[in-house]
Amino acid sequence: MSGGVEFMVDGNWPAGTHYVETANLAAAFFENAATGGDADLLFEKHDGEWSGRSWNAVADQVRRLASVLVDAGVGAGDRVLVTAENRPEWAIADLAIMSIGAIVVPAYTTNTEDDHHFIIDHSGATVAITSGGVLATRVSLAAERATSLKTLITMDSEFSARQMKRTKLVDWSSAINAANPLADLDERVDALAADDVCCFIYTSGTGGRPKGVMLTHRSIQANIDAAIELLQEGNVVENQRFLSLLPLSHSYEHTAGMHLPFQIGAEVWYCESTDQIANNLVEVSPTLMTAVPRLYEVLHDRIMRGVRNKGGLSEQLFMAAVRLGTKRQQGKPLLPHEVILNLIVEKLVRSKVRDRLGGQLKFFISGGAALNPEIGNFFMALGINLLQGYGQTEASPLISANRPGRIKIETVGPVVSGVDMKIADDGEILVRGDLLMKGYWRDEAATAAVIQNGWLHTGDLGEVDQEGFISITGRKKDIIVNSGGDNIAPGRVEALLTIEPEIEQAMVDGDKRPWLAAVIVPSEEVRTLASSPDALATMVGEAVDRANSRLSQLERVRRFIIADEPFSTENGQMTATLKVRRHIVRVLYEDRLAALYPQK
Repeated sequence: MSGGVEFMVDGNWPAGTHYVETANLAAAFFENAATGGDADLLFEKHDGEWSGRSWNAVADQVRRLASVLVDAGVGAGDRVLVTAENRPEWAIADLAIMSIGAIVVPAYTTNTEDDHHFIIDHSGATVAITSGGVLATRVSLAAERATSLKTLITMDSEFSARQMKRTKLVDWSSAINAANPLADLDERVDALAADDVCCFIYTSGTGGRPKGVMLTHRSIQANIDAAIELLQEGNVVENQRFLSLLPLSHSYEHTAGMHLPFQIGAEVWYCESTDQIANNLVEVSPTLMTAVPRLYEVLHDRIMRGVRNKGGLSEQLFMAAVRLGTKRQQGKPLLPHEVILNLIVEKLVRSKVRDRLGGQLKFFISGGAALNPEIGNFFMALGINLLQGYGQTEASPLISANRPGRIKIETVGPVVSGVDMKIADDGEILVRGDLLMKGYWRDEAATAAVIQNGWLHTGDLGEVDQEGFISITGRKKDIIVNSGGDNIAPGRVEALLTIEPEIEQAMVDGDKRPWLAAVIVPSEEVRTLASSPDALATMVGEAVDRANSRLSQLERVRRFIIADEPFSTENGQMTATLKVRRHIVRVLYEDRLAALYPQK
C-alpha cells in the first residue's frame, strides 16, 4: 500500500550496550544465569515476607520442569497452556517450554471455562499448567472436555489431591523435586532457530473468538533489542528492579516484564495484586515498572483523594506543585516568586510523592492502551517520568515509545529501533520489521488480511509530526480496548445480552474506560410489563446479570442506560444491513454514557 510519510530506524547497537546476542530467548536466559549465579532474580511475597530465588535456582527448576514436560510427551512444536497469577513458577514454566522447542500458550486468569476450552482445543495443547483454587477448577473442567490435553500440572499442591477422569493430574513441586535436570537440554536450546515459533498469544477476533498470534524468538527479541536501546538512553539498563503487575498472559508483560529483565540482568518482583500496588511500591522500591493506563488512573485517584482529605495548606501546596510542574513541562519560564515556590514544593510535595512510589523509580512505562494526557501530565508535573508507548500483540508488541530525554506525553512517541512505519492513504498505521508475528495459528485468511506485502495493517489510525512522534487518532475496527489494555469484542457481549428476552437491542461501549457500559433497548413486552422507569431498569438489570454470568470478568457490563428509542434505519442508528451504527449511537448518548463512569 502506498501513501503517507515513512520513518525508519536502522537498529544499530551503540557501543557498550548490555546485551546478550543469542539466537533464541532460552539461550539468552541461560547465558545470563551463568553469570547471575547465586544472586536473586525472582521475588514473591508469602506470609508478609518477600523472598527471592537465585538465577541458579531458577535455572535448575527450568531444567527439571523441562524433564517433566518431556516425560509427559511434550516435544518440539507442541503447545503447552500456562495460566496463573504472576509468580516465579510462571516464568519457570515459560522458559522450560521454550527450552525444549515447545510453544507457550498463555491464557488469562479471568477466562471462563469455555474460554479455556476454546484455547486448549484451538491450540491443540497437550499439557496445561495452572496454579490452584477457582482458576485450577475452571481449567480442569475445560481440560476434561478437550480432546488434545493429556496432562494438567498444578502449582498449588492442595488441588493435586482431586480426581480427574481422563486427564493426568500432576503436582508441580512433587514432580520437579523427583525429576532430574533434562540431560540434553543444552543441545535442545542450541538447536532452536530464531524464526521458530515460541509463543501463541490469543487476542480477540471477529465475533469474540480469539486468534492465536504466533510470535517467534526473533520477533520478541526484536522488541527486547529496541527496549534495551531505549532504556540505555535513560541510563537505566544496569542494576534494575522491575515490579511486575500486568498479567504475564499479556504480550506486553510477557516481553517487557519478563524476557526483557532476564536479558538485562534485572530483578523481577511480583506484585501481590492491584489492591496492594501502593504498599508493594514502597516495599520493593522498583526502578522500572511497565503497566497499562488503568494503573496510573488508580494511582492518580488515590493520590488526589488523599490530597482532598487533607485539605488546607497541604492541598494548596500540592496543587501548586502540579501547576508549576505543568508550566515547566510546557517549556514556560517560571516567574521569580514561582521559582522560590517551586523549590518549596519540590521538597514538601514531589519528594514525598516519589517516596510513596518507592523512592527509586526512574520510569513508569505505559502501554497496552491510550493514556489520558491529563494523567500523564499529572505524574510528569510531580517529577515522575512516564514513557507512553504503542504496540500490538501482532508486533510482539512494541512499535513506538517516547524517549527518556524527549517526552511528548500526548503522543506514543516515535517508532523504536528496527521498525519501519508508514501512514496509508486512509490514515491507517502500517509497520514492518523483525517484530512482526509469523501469522495467526490455523487462520491463513486472517493472516493474509492483516499482513500484506510484509506490512502489518494495525487497524489503528494515526498521524506523525515532523519529529516522528505518533498520535493515535482512532481505530478502524470496533474492537474495544479498555484502559487496562485488554481487547474486548463487543459483538460477543451484545449477542449474549440480546439473547435475554427483556433485551431487544444493545450497544456496548468502554473504549479507554475501566469497564464496559451499554445502551440497551428493552423488548416491547418488558416495556409493557414495567410499571415505572425504576421497575423497567430493575427488570433489564436482572437480564444483564444473567448475561454477565456467561461472560468473563472483562466482558461484563457494569452499568447501562435505557435507550430513548429502538435502533432503526429510519433514525439512522442502523445500517441498511441492520448493523448498529456505533459511532452514531455513541455520540447520541455520549453525555449519559460518560456519566456512568467515575468523574475525575
